[in-house]
Amino acid sequence: MPIRRLPPETVNRIAAGEVVERPSSAIKELVENALDAGATRIEVQADGGGLSRILIADDGHGMAPDQLALAVERHATSKLEPDDAGDVDLLRIHTLGFRGEALPSIGSVARLTITSRAPGGDAHQITVEGGDHRPVAPSGFPGPHGARVEVRDLFYATPARLKFMKSERSEAMAISEEIKRQAMAHESVAFTLDLDGKTTLRLPAEHPGDEGRLKRLAALLGRDFEANALLIDQQREGIRLSGYAGLPTYSRGNGAHQYLFVNGRPVRDRLLQGALRGAYADFLARDRHPAAVLFLDIDPLFVDVNVHPAKAEVRFRDPALVRGLIVGALRHALHAAGHRASTTVADNVLAGFTAHSGPAFSPSAPQAQSFAPAGGYSGWVGWERPAAANQDIPGLGERTARVETTVPGFAAWPEHVSPANVPDPIDQPLGAARAQVHGTYIVAQTRDGIVVVDQHAAHERLVYERMKTQMATGSVTRQALLTPEVVELDPAEADRVAARAEELAELGLIVEPFGGGAVLVRETPALLGDTDVQGLIRDIADDLAEHGAALALSERLAEVCGTMACHGSVRAGRVLSAPEMNALLRQMEATPHSGQCNHGRPTYVELKLNDLERLFGRR
Repeated sequence: MPIRRLPPETVNRIAAGEVVERPSSAIKELVENALDAGATRIEVQADGGGLSRILIADDGHGMAPDQLALAVERHATSKLEPDDAGDVDLLRIHTLGFRGEALPSIGSVARLTITSRAPGGDAHQITVEGGDHRPVAPSGFPGPHGARVEVRDLFYATPARLKFMKSERSEAMAISEEIKRQAMAHESVAFTLDLDGKTTLRLPAEHPGDEGRLKRLAALLGRDFEANALLIDQQREGIRLSGYAGLPTYSRGNGAHQYLFVNGRPVRDRLLQGALRGAYADFLARDRHPAAVLFLDIDPLFVDVNVHPAKAEVRFRDPALVRGLIVGALRHALHAAGHRASTTVADNVLAGFTAHSGPAFSPSAPQAQSFAPAGGYSGWVGWERPAAANQDIPGLGERTARVETTVPGFAAWPEHVSPANVPDPIDQPLGAARAQVHGTYIVAQTRDGIVVVDQHAAHERLVYERMKTQMATGSVTRQALLTPEVVELDPAEADRVAARAEELAELGLIVEPFGGGAVLVRETPALLGDTDVQGLIRDIADDLAEHGAALALSERLAEVCGTMACHGSVRAGRVLSAPEMNALLRQMEATPHSGQCNHGRPTYVELKLNDLERLFGRR
């Protein structure tokens, strides 16, 4: 068939299919244009899921009449400045909606009207219907400057596209999610969203910076996120990562509460999502997901934002640097959080209590609840310590003014603290142990409430952190295979694995090239035991292709450490003495991440005295 030049209308509609996939895509492009125009207030209206009508109004700097005509021409933009030689550097992109295709693409498949006024000028408008441009004409504009972009009957010129649209409700939800993302990235801009005549979102402008950003995120994600978010602010080699990440115990069942931005642009990037998942790998089960809103600011030269027509994906020049920054910054914040657990844990506990208005105790009825008192405290006089409690527990020990133990392992207080000046346990964050319930839960008293600790989950985390420290301070023990194993890969995969041989050796895995398309494995980490070498190497090859790091091996080592910590920790049902319980509490306070076990479940619940008073109607 002969080669033909496509008509301009067809070209515009093809471009529209790339840029404007659905109503929320059109709104994204129009909102980004408003932000690039310096708007401090953006109003969005959508009817019929955005298919019937979309209106974007802003108070940006607006456009003069001659600029209106150019705005709806393909490849016309005010956001790319040519140099003296007339060349445009497409790598230095400092704006959001830099592609000069959104407005003409929308106009080719819908009825588009743009009304605008530049500062000190008169208002004009231009209309485009199905690619047909009308002349620029005078018009009114309710404000000193800005723009109003109205889109009616989206995709009326391409009826086949309408068949692929979802329900109006689904499209409206996508629009709401898009506005939320834009509002997260621009806390100093006020946003209003009306869906079918009803205001669903009204966000005032906040002060730029961490405080204003957190207020904006609280308005969008809820006060629980604000109460359980950790501030992130780290830089490495000119790249800055900022934002907020939730505590591990504030995890979710899916990744819907993960928002990632690159230079103010919301993205869905596998590298960034993988780095976020990797940072929490030590703290969450595989079916749990962290909540986070992260902003990456990077020189435009080191990131390509034009790899996707809708700019939803990016490509980094140095993905390993970016991944390392994200993982390191998040782990630093989680480490600094210490034993802190999310406030929602206590809220869930309070919601589970049932008030009784009448007597519920029968003297003749058998009582299922059993207490092992923490002897030596008032209220438990006369109780005897069970014989089983005399057994030593590895990893626990405590020195107090009244009790001296010689149990090897963890010390409850730093070495320079003598028994004479040990602070009163009740003044410590997790308080003083008062009882053990059902051989599983430690009940402690603080100055302003109580703490309930899951002894097995807590000690599991302590043992796990100790094992990680030992791994960090010494080399990983390796075991030689009786017969070196040859793993067949495709040539590119084999080259990637062989190129990382030195890094893999630090993790205890010794590999070397073995001809074309294969690697030879001589040693594996002893912690892995009798492992599936073939599957391990193939998983590492896949991870290197996707992330450029041996994530599979480190994750497997973490899982093995977690399993060993689980078997080496105090089991549920084990009766503990008062010194042992207090030693566990003190070590939790001194150990990072002890607020959750290795699977992300809380290790303790704290109820304040005010909470207890509300439960009993005292407040």
